[in-house]
Amino acid sequence: MPRRQILSSEEKERLLIVPDDDVFQTRMCFLSEHDLALINKHRRPANRLGFAVLLCYLRGPGFPPDKSISPHDCVVFRLAAHLKVQSDLWAEYASREVTRWEHLAELYRYLELSPFNRALQKTCIRHLYPHAMRTDRGFLLAEEMLSWLHNNKVIFPSVEVIERTLAEATTLADRAVFSALTAQLEPGHKAALDRLLVSEGEQPSRLAWLLQPPGKINGKNVLQHIDRLNAIESLALPDGIALSVHQNRLLKLAREGRKMSSRDLARFTDVRRYASLVCIISEARSTLTDEVIDLHERILSSLFSRAKRTQAERLQQTGKLIQSKLKQYVTVGQALLNARESGEDPWAAIEDVLPWQEFINSVEETRFLSRKDNFDPLHLITEKYSTLRKYAPRMLSVLQFRAAPAAMQLSDALDTVRDMYRKQLRKVPPSAPIGFIPESWRKVVITPTGIDRKYYEFCVLNELKGALRSGDIWVKGSRRYRNFDDYLIPSDDFEKSLRDNQLPLAVPADCHEYIKSRLTLLASRLEEVNAMALAGDLPDVDISDKGVKITPLDNSVPSAASPFGDLVYGMLPHPKRGPLGKRNLWSLPFLQHRF
Repeated sequence: MPRRQILSSEEKERLLIVPDDDVFQTRMCFLSEHDLALINKHRRPANRLGFAVLLCYLRGPGFPPDKSISPHDCVVFRLAAHLKVQSDLWAEYASREVTRWEHLAELYRYLELSPFNRALQKTCIRHLYPHAMRTDRGFLLAEEMLSWLHNNKVIFPSVEVIERTLAEATTLADRAVFSALTAQLEPGHKAALDRLLVSEGEQPSRLAWLLQPPGKINGKNVLQHIDRLNAIESLALPDGIALSVHQNRLLKLAREGRKMSSRDLARFTDVRRYASLVCIISEARSTLTDEVIDLHERILSSLFSRAKRTQAERLQQTGKLIQSKLKQYVTVGQALLNARESGEDPWAAIEDVLPWQEFINSVEETRFLSRKDNFDPLHLITEKYSTLRKYAPRMLSVLQFRAAPAAMQLSDALDTVRDMYRKQLRKVPPSAPIGFIPESWRKVVITPTGIDRKYYEFCVLNELKGALRSGDIWVKGSRRYRNFDDYLIPSDDFEKSLRDNQLPLAVPADCHEYIKSRLTLLASRLEEVNAMALAGDLPDVDISDKGVKITPLDNSVPSAASPFGDLVYGMLPHPKRGPLGKRNLWSLPFLQHRF
């Protein structure tokens, strides 16, 4: 059986490489007085350079360079400049393998490094196991393994040994993930999952039907997606089964399973097949829920867009008529004004402009043009009520909405509409909530005869779209509109971790314990500084009877940079006296607190 590949060839090369980071390389090449004393014990310049390179690599990245892994050029140049030797001496040193092994043995003793044996490998696997339960990405696990080896002063093994260790940890985690996903399944659940892989004749399997995309934006496809959601609910999988493993693992298994055919999934072992199907179904439920909501929002947006276009077309068609009516009434108005000034009969003045019957017909035409539905698209939205009515009852029955306190009235309105669909009521109950209705909708929803049902349903579903996007309402089983608490650690797990002191924090969870540890550290550091002060070992500090004298810092800015500084300051705008005066007055009360 071929060995499981955890790392790609590119990842293997990237794993044992020194980054081109100036800060990292500076820290890596730092040599203490003890380091320099040990390096200078070697007489030949090539040996001193090679020994220093091995020392910095073992203490920094953790692996020594060899014939296959050359040291970073910048590291060699830095160390050569520090030791005042030629950087090209590394090639001479690298050719002597015996000397290199002798130096490595000496450095292992100096740095107190331990070889990587089978016992340490088992300990490392136990450390990697919880990380492998969260992800199976080989490079992340390899970085965690190297960090563990470095912190425990263990000599880095070869890349092949690292990959074998990662393979063992990943295999153990895979088995645990499969077991956790299938532990709650009853025989009935397993039989129902197996039936998803069966295809009759040339028809696709039930699983392939569940994973089909939504298609065009219409009510028919919404109903088909609702049928798929109902089919998933009929499986009656245990609640919270998807939460038994980390989400990264769940998504990885779901993505892998969606790419496979039903025949490929059927070839898996039972435990892996059922685990993969559980992940696929769990993610399919979330995807279908989000797609149903997305289709509904797109349909609603298209209805509003169509109403706006219809309203604009009506205005365009009646534009000339409106203009002619305006001119006509300007003429009639001017005739009435002239008749009043001259004392003539106003009715005769109107008939001089146009006959009386034509004037009556013109008033009726103008009354038709001034209707509200000619200027507000909301009055046209109910013309496509049948489109919404086709799928809305089933959508509200299958989706479970939960609301924050700010959206409770809208949630109650959703329940009211759901009950109206279920009981087949024709009128909106007088007790229906209306506090959520915006001002722009009130004129069409609330009428003198009561609440208009069509407009009420449109208003509720339109406000639902905004509440979902703001997070005031969330949907059970959704990925896009999930509850905010779902992003957090479950409360039971948090309480258990808090009791067992196993919270994944870099500091103690107990406040008193944390403060005590910091005070202890502060006291030890103060004692250390005090001891160094008594011995006169504080760097750049001279303590005598005259007081404390601290050596000033050397100016690290080169003198050639001063003209550029003056140039930059000259480009800045000069502040006005007004703001400076106000700032001075504002700061006067604080002058007494100066040191």
